[in-house]
Amino acid sequence: MLKEAKFERLARFGYAARGIVYILIGGMALLTSFGGGEPDTKSALQLVLEQPLGAIWLGLIGVGLIGFVFWRVVQAIFNTDRHASDAKGYAVRVALFVSAATYAGLALYAVGQALNVGLGGGQSGGEKSWAAWLMQQPFGPYLVGMVGIAIIAAGVAQIVKGMKKNYLKYFGPDWKRRSVLNGICMYGLVARGLIFLILGGFFGYAAVAVDPAQAGSMAEALAWIRQLPFGSILYALVALGLFAFGAYGLIEARFRNIATPALSEARHGLTV
Repeated sequence: MLKEAKFERLARFGYAARGIVYILIGGMALLTSFGGGEPDTKSALQLVLEQPLGAIWLGLIGVGLIGFVFWRVVQAIFNTDRHASDAKGYAVRVALFVSAATYAGLALYAVGQALNVGLGGGQSGGEKSWAAWLMQQPFGPYLVGMVGIAIIAAGVAQIVKGMKKNYLKYFGPDWKRRSVLNGICMYGLVARGLIFLILGGFFGYAAVAVDPAQAGSMAEALAWIRQLPFGSILYALVALGLFAFGAYGLIEARFRNIATPALSEARHGLTV
């Protein structure tokens, strides 16, 4: 059984790993702002693998992401952030489980690439694979549509969290004075929320068209932004925002209040 201090280290390592992934995505996107190519999470990890000692660094990121997955599950089960026992609170905890499932695939991919074994699927197409699987189930298009609505809701929540600075409740009382870091947190959350809105729209369109191929990835969301009027400028702003979200992850790793469950709570949760 992990001690409380180990829970905290695990959580901080996880936030840092997620932050590094988004810093890589944002950095790669910035480098391609006026050229071709739209990076996603797996292409960012491939970039790490291509560097000196890349397998070691990628393995560490994978372990960190596994820690993040475990921490998300702990947050959801034990309600470590003390969400209210109402519809909103339960929705947040369900979203934490969804986040854990999402990053589990990425963690397996990172570890698999580091060890040169096939884990976590190919480099892209995860969204389409999920949409195709859902589409084959009873009421498949409705399920895909519900996923789209959930992703849009998550995007709205991220934007509201950034604009209203709701993240401040997870930091110390003196955090409001850190104007630069606050600006990074706000910008990163809003940018990631906008990406979620686009991804949710892709899933919604896939449901209406009954075509899972329309469910796009982050790379395709970035490509869609590039095609808009003033697309290059918007693309660069969103890319900078994804970089900022990565920095927000590192900020969480360093400064976030981590309310770990007591060992008695963990034992109780594992026995019920």
